Amino acid sequence: MLLGSQLRRLREARGITREAAGYSIRASESKISRMELGRVSFKTRDVEDLLTLYGISDEAERESLLSLAREANVAGWWHSYTDVLPSWFPTYVGLEGAASLIRVYEVQFVHGLLQTEEYARAVVRRGMKGASPDDVERRVALRLERQKHLVADNGSEFHIVLDEAALRRPYGDRDVMRGQLQHLIDVSERPNVRLQVMPFSFGGHSGESGAFTILSFPDADLSDVVYLEQLTSALYLDKREDVAQYEQALKELQQDSPGPDESRDLLRGLRQLT
Repeated sequence: MLLGSQLRRLREARGITREAAGYSIRASESKISRMELGRVSFKTRDVEDLLTLYGISDEAERESLLSLAREANVAGWWHSYTDVLPSWFPTYVGLEGAASLIRVYEVQFVHGLLQTEEYARAVVRRGMKGASPDDVERRVALRLERQKHLVADNGSEFHIVLDEAALRRPYGDRDVMRGQLQHLIDVSERPNVRLQVMPFSFGGHSGESGAFTILSFPDADLSDVVYLEQLTSALYLDKREDVAQYEQALKELQQDSPGPDESRDLLRGLRQLT
């Protein structure tokens, strides 16, 4: 995505159309569009030809961008789990790992980055009926691996609004749910985590369209991405007007939900009742 955005900036600065850029590398206009969105792999020869077309002759600048191209083609750690993942999800895992800020509204269950191992296993078993025990364990292992990024010293900022429904819907037995609620209480104390609970008592709210995630990245050239998971696919929205609507919905959810301290008290109350 970073390399694609840099190539788009260089192309636009020269006033070159996507069609002309595609012609220079023996490709279509749509191929250039996919490259600039970071949705295809990069051939070093194509990047070299585009840099020449865009007038980039400085060797240091060229090498910096070519280095990005080489890095972009290196498979991420999560690719070893693709055999147990739906086709659209590896893209999300990569974006999640690159994000500096992750904002979430969740209603069905506790978000994967906040799940205990036991709760995650119960969720995976429910969602992968008929899967082998090995596949279930690999899916759980991936979830736990994703969590390492959140708890690292330079971990992403993570802001989440959990609907009370996600906390009351049981996955696993009472011990599993009690452990999950305690984990939420503990992790909500982390400086990079802002956890709020949208209580049933509030009534209707701006999260009526369902769960969503907004990913923001440290590089200013990268636009925010909204991730919407569906039963058989996922949507990745990056148009400014689309992202703005989801940002507004999340802002209202945060304003209407109890703050982190009150939400922590709500979690303690639910744990006592479990």
